[in-house]
Order: sequence, then structure tokens, then C-alpha cells
Amino acid sequence: MIIVDNALKRREAEGRPVLVGMVGAGVQGKAITRTIVRSTPGMRMAAIANRTIENAEAAFTEVGLEPVRCATLAELEAAIAAGRPAVTTDPALLAEAKGLDAIIEATGSLEYAAQAVLAAIEGGKHVVQVNAELDGTIGPILKQKAEAKGLVYTAGDGDQPGAQMNLVRFVEGIGLKAVLCGNMKGLYDPYRTPTTQASFAAKWNLKPAMVASFADGTKISYEQAVIANGTGMKVAKRGMIGPDFSGGDPYKPLVPLEETIAGFTEYLDKLGDGPGYVDYVMGARPGPGIFVLAKLAEEDPKQAHFLNYYKMGPGPYYCFYTPYHLCHFEVPGSVARAVLFEDATLTPKAGPSVGVIALAKKDLEPGELIDELGGYEVYGMLENIETIREEGLIPLGLAIGARANRAIRRDEPLRFEDLDRPDGRLIDRLYDEQEQVFGASA
Repeated sequence: MIIVDNALKRREAEGRPVLVGMVGAGVQGKAITRTIVRSTPGMRMAAIANRTIENAEAAFTEVGLEPVRCATLAELEAAIAAGRPAVTTDPALLAEAKGLDAIIEATGSLEYAAQAVLAAIEGGKHVVQVNAELDGTIGPILKQKAEAKGLVYTAGDGDQPGAQMNLVRFVEGIGLKAVLCGNMKGLYDPYRTPTTQASFAAKWNLKPAMVASFADGTKISYEQAVIANGTGMKVAKRGMIGPDFSGGDPYKPLVPLEETIAGFTEYLDKLGDGPGYVDYVMGARPGPGIFVLAKLAEEDPKQAHFLNYYKMGPGPYYCFYTPYHLCHFEVPGSVARAVLFEDATLTPKAGPSVGVIALAKKDLEPGELIDELGGYEVYGMLENIETIREEGLIPLGLAIGARANRAIRRDEPLRFEDLDRPDGRLIDRLYDEQEQVFGASA
């Protein structure tokens, strides 16, 4: 939204910057801080909560700011009022603090993030999610709780889901209907592990398990879950269609994106008035972008003529794309949209449309711990919520931290009954509440 820049400049001129708190100071958290401090007049990163306080301090010192440590709410509010960057180990303090306009959740965790986001909502703060894993698990119930308090709950721009939603809103604004939201992927191997991805992770200073989650399909499943839940779209089949134009050859020249539409038309031609699909493509350029396939909302030969004249092709499906997604660079825009315009970049439309299920990455033994996303035990795959409910499949976000109670074969989908979960977790309670509110019997 181009109007955001001028709105922020006015806030800067008036001496009323948007004050942001953030939970998480990893790679993304530090990058978001850098963007706000260096490139976003009219906005201030006022406070950061992180379990390791030295990482929170580093987010500020790396951009030339000296933060103050705060152990109490009074100390934090005093620092915010004085314009001093603040750090704490307690995200609940950010949720309670006066003066903060919004909270960015950037931990990439599940249970910890659920606690932080719920506290932020209860504390009256808008929430900007940089955590597709949590959003794809319990986003609908978190959005409902935020909405009940008159708050915005939104995914951040810059990651693929937010970028796709920008295109959806664009095509709808020119009289088209989005029928497929797509992600462009370069590698997919469900059996990748932290060991196989260790060298790449070291090169880019990333955690090996996180990199493995990019390769094994988990991350893209969560990303497409978020856009599906924001649009009501479905998957055409478990795991998505994922046409591969690389033929498994990493050295094969990439195919122009427009030429990949044929990989989806069999499903789109049967769609009728359905809500559309989320999906991805392999071996296409320009990557690592995103795309939306759309058709005219109403048959109109004149408009079809002009779309063809403007080099969009003869239809009926038109391909719109963005050849990049800039992650942390675009998150401040989502904060501004939420605070200044009460506009969500991307938020659940209602209840979940899809979910990310857990499948065994190897043969699992009884008692084996499902340790982490992108780990050695499971990978994620996207499935429609109706099937998840019918088959009793457990969302991957709830499987993490649980132990298998029977032998499970590789590639077998995990069910609730297959796992013993830790007692007392908030994420489980919120998921149960989400099912009570939005489930088939609701």
C-alpha cells in the first residue's frame, strides 16, 4: 500500500512514531529491527523480548543503539516513555506495557509463541505474525480473539502468504477472480534433515532444522496454509499438485512461469464456482517469487480482448506474479497498515480451510520424540480440514513435543491417537477451542 509511506512521514513530522514491540531476536527479528531503525521514519522499535537477553540487546547494538534491560513493567514503561530502546526476557511485559501500538511475533516457535500472542491480544495490542507455523495451526482462533477486542491480527507482508494476498486484492480490484495462489519452489525432498542441510545453514548463518523445513515441504505447507485460510481456498489433493518442470534436474533451464499454467488447468477446469486452490510449482522462473492465477469474474469478451492486448494472453487463466518476496523489508508496512488503517495484510477469513499434517520422515519407534520442525522425525504436508477431521489426523504444530505411542512407518500420516502429548499446553487448548468454534459440528 503506497499510502503507508506518507502516513508514516506525517507521524514522524508530528513526533508521534508508531511504537513497536517484538518477541524474538533471531535472524528475522534482528533484520526487522534493522529495517525499522534504518529505513522506516515514523516508526520505532521500542522494545524486544527474547529468552536470551543478549540476542535482544544485539538487535539494537548492531544498528548503533544502546538498549536498557527491563525486569519489571515499570522499568519497561519508563524506557518507552523516555524513548530508550528496551529489552526484556518476559514477553508478557510487552503485552501489558502502555505506549506500544503493536507486537511483532518473530520467534518461529509454537507453544512459546502461542503464549506471547495471546498475551499481546489480551493486552490490547495489534499483532503482526512473522510465524507461519503458529498462524497455520491456530490463526483462526487468535484472529477471533483479536477481533473481539477491536484489534488487527495479521500475517506480515514480505513472506509468501502476504505477498500472495496483495496480488489477490489487486486482481479482485480489476474485476478478476483469483483461482489459484502459488508459491515458486526450487527444492522439495521430504527426507531432508538437519544433517543434510548443515552446510547450507552454516553458509547463511541459519539453524539446520529451519533450513531442513524449507527443503522437506514443511515451510511451504505452512505458508500455503496461511493464504488458504485467508482466502477460503483448498488443496486439489494432499500435498498440493506441485507440477515439476525441472524433471528433477537442478541444471535444467528454468521454464517461464506463464508456461507452467498447463500444470494446473486440469484441476482448474473442474473448479466451477469453488473457492480456488493453493499450490506451488517447481522449475519455474522468476523465483523465488509468488503468483496468482485468475480469471474474469464475469464473462466479458471486451475485457478479455484488452487483457490479451496488454500481453496477459488469451485466457481464460491469467498469470500475475511478483518475482521476489523480501521478508523483513516489508514487515514494517504491515505494522503501519494495522496501526494506522486497521487493515490486515492477511488474516484468517473464518475457520481453518486447510491444515498442515505430520507424516513420518522415517520409521518411528514407540516412545520416540517428535523433536522439532524440519527435524529427523516428521515432515509437513497440506491437507483440507474436512479430511483432517474425518481421519483424525494431528496437525504438525501439535505433534511437535509429543512422543509416538506405537510403531509408525515412514510416510504414514500421524493421528491424534498415535501420540502422547505433554500436558497443559496452551496451543492444544487453543486448537481445541478453534475446533469447538469452527468445527464441522459448530
